[in-house]
Parts: sequence; structure tokens; C-alpha cells
Amino acid sequence: METLQFDLSKKLGKFKLLNATNGGPWHKRHVVDQLRTNFNDYKAARIPYSRNHDSGVIGIYGGPYSHDITNIFPRFEADVNDPASYDFACTDEAILTCLDAGTETFFRLGQTIEHQIKKHGTIPPADFQKWAEICEHIILHYNEGWADGLHLNIQYWEIWNEPDLDPDDATNKRTWGGTKAQFFDLYEITAKHLKAKFPHLKIGGPALSGNMEWGAEFLAEMHRRKVPMDFFSWHIYAVDPEHVIRRANTAQRLMEENGYGDAENILNEWNYVKGWTEEFQYSINMIHGLKNASFILSTMALSQPSPIDMLMYYDTRPSAFNGVFDYYSYEPLKGYYPMKWYGMFYDMAAEVRSENTLDGIYSLCGVDADGKSLCMLTYYSDNDNSPEKEFAVDFGKDAKYEVYLVDESHDEALIDTTAHPVLKLSVHACVLIKEI
Repeated sequence: METLQFDLSKKLGKFKLLNATNGGPWHKRHVVDQLRTNFNDYKAARIPYSRNHDSGVIGIYGGPYSHDITNIFPRFEADVNDPASYDFACTDEAILTCLDAGTETFFRLGQTIEHQIKKHGTIPPADFQKWAEICEHIILHYNEGWADGLHLNIQYWEIWNEPDLDPDDATNKRTWGGTKAQFFDLYEITAKHLKAKFPHLKIGGPALSGNMEWGAEFLAEMHRRKVPMDFFSWHIYAVDPEHVIRRANTAQRLMEENGYGDAENILNEWNYVKGWTEEFQYSINMIHGLKNASFILSTMALSQPSPIDMLMYYDTRPSAFNGVFDYYSYEPLKGYYPMKWYGMFYDMAAEVRSENTLDGIYSLCGVDADGKSLCMLTYYSDNDNSPEKEFAVDFGKDAKYEVYLVDESHDEALIDTTAHPVLKLSVHACVLIKEI
């Protein structure tokens, strides 16, 4: 029988922030009696950051009165220095609800994607400098108390979202309605302005949709213009976790080639998608089931040793892309458990990597301050008919372990307490092994 082996004496660094998301808990602080909420389950997952992109279309998060620049500053002709020009209430509520769950906001400065026939907020602002000053006052409100504001010390401020999407479609530009050159100007003006005003904060972007040639040109141009960049953010939807890491390596190479090698490499939209046309319905079905849980866990496992500094799953909003919570009942789906288990690794003193690899098996392991181990693993393949796998897990010590299983019939069920874990897994099954 094959054995997955760990040497717990070979301790590495701490675990990265890999279970961050887009979208916060489905909860309203201003409503006392709520029939449905996922607040406690969301909080239990110890999600470190919630990116607020696309949140303005969801009533739970404040709906059309929150998050987007055009919602917070609805009249562009208004006085940028007048608190009366801003509407912060619903965005305040959403951010504070996240904080109540222990989750900080990763603030996307920009607009929700627009699928409508007529675009509104994604049209380039009439005055880029004024737009930058609006962003400045939003930061002042949340970090320095301006306009009856808060003192939240929000660190991450992302400029726009997916400006590279639909570059050749003149009639249906869903995220950036202008030209590439216009976006480069907007980014330069905004990044330089915000970094000058708030040198201690992390200013970055551009939440690239996946066009790395566009991204290479963006990075080269920002470097030429001497634009500061604390993080480079990008997106990918895939079926192979190895593909995700190859893209991360490409992003890192481009960052280094253009003088941004010290910036954070942030993947802040990712999920299982086999295709956007004929295979999209299959993809959505898989997102809501066990396969997505396995894809989440395997992607996290490969991201830990990769150049990626933070993963932000898309998403935990009430949406078709949410493989963590059920849209109607708000109850956890299969994908919730790897997110929750990963939160447990923040208590580990160090990561430990496996001494060997088994085909299709992806794992993460850590040890706490007392030397006790915690391991989660999955059997992932994009082939839904892959045969069962049986193997042992050896941590190289005499101890007892609890073994928890997520598969088609189990949701974090304790299936064994043993000194010698032996697993027989169907494809996409996920396991947590906890030393007791």
C-alpha cells in the first residue's frame, strides 16, 4: 500500500492567507430577529479578508447604495470635499458586519461588473484626478474618521476591476468602458495620489481578468511611469489546480521583470469553471457540490508553496459561483469545510510538507506549538469517474488521530480514531486528520 509521509521535524514558515473570499456573511447588523443568517458558520471559518467587489448587487450588503464609487459618491459633479456629497451608510454596515465576523475588508475602489445593455458606472470617470480625490476621501472616512467616519485601518485598496475584459468588444465592455490608454492614465493618477496621501497603506490592482499579455503591458507601462504598486491582483477560473499555479508563476515573472518583484502576488478571484459556453452549466453544478470542495482544497495546497501571497475565493455572496453556502437555506455546502479547516491552520506554529507525493492527492499539514499535527487532504481529478484510492498517512510518531470525512454521504463526519490512518477515498473526497 502507498503511504503519504510527513517528517514533523522539518518545520517551515506560517500559513498564508488562503481562505479569503469575495463577499461577507449574509447578515444585517440593524435587524434584530433574522430568519436566515450564515453569520456563525462564516465566522467559524476565520476568513481573514472579504473583497467587496460585486457586493453592490446584493441586498444583504446594502444593494445599490454600497461599495461602488458611483454609489458612495452618486453625483460626480458634487463637491469632493463636502461630506454631504457622500453616502456611506450601507457600505459602513457591510464592512462592520464583516468585522463582527473577524473579517477585514479588501476594498475594491471601482465598479461592479455590468451585464446590462447600457453601461453606467463602468464608463470612465469624466475627471481622473477628481476620481482619485473621491477615493482619497473614502479612505479618510474609513481609516481617519472623516465625515462621521470610522477608524478601521483598512490596509488593502484596489484600483478598479478587470480592465482587460472585453478589449475588442466595442458594444459590450462590462468592466471598463474606455481604452487601455485611458485606464493606464486612471491607474497612474490614482495610485500616485493615494500613495502620496497614505504611504503606509497597500495600493494596488488592477484585478486582471486573466489576459497576461495585457498585464505585461500594464506592468511595463506602470514601471516606465514610476507608478508605485504594493500588490498585483489577477483572476483565473480553471479546472486544474496546477494551471492556477502556472498562472501565478507567470504573474510573478512579469512582476519581477518590471520592477515589482517585492509587491504582493494576489489571486483575488478564482473558482472551478470548465468553460463559459456549453460547459458553463456543468461548471455551476460542480461548484455547488463535492468536486468544488476538492478543487478548493487542492488549490490551497498548491498555493502554499507558490508565489501567491493571498487567495480570495469568488465567491461567498449569494450567487451561482458560491460553492460555500446554499443560496436559499444559507446552510454550508461541501465547499465550506475546506475553507473552515484552513482557518484552523492559523493556529499552527509551522507548516510541514509531505516527504513524497501520491498521484492525485493534495495535502496541507502543520504542527502547533506543542508539536501536534493537523493535516487536510483531498483526492482531486477533473475526471469524475476516477477509481478509488487507498493509502496510509504516516506522521512518523506514536499518537492518536481523529479522521473527519467530507464526501457525497458525509459532511465533516468523524469516521475513525486511530494511531495509523488508512484512507480509502472516492474521487473528490476531502479528509481532515487531527492529532488528539
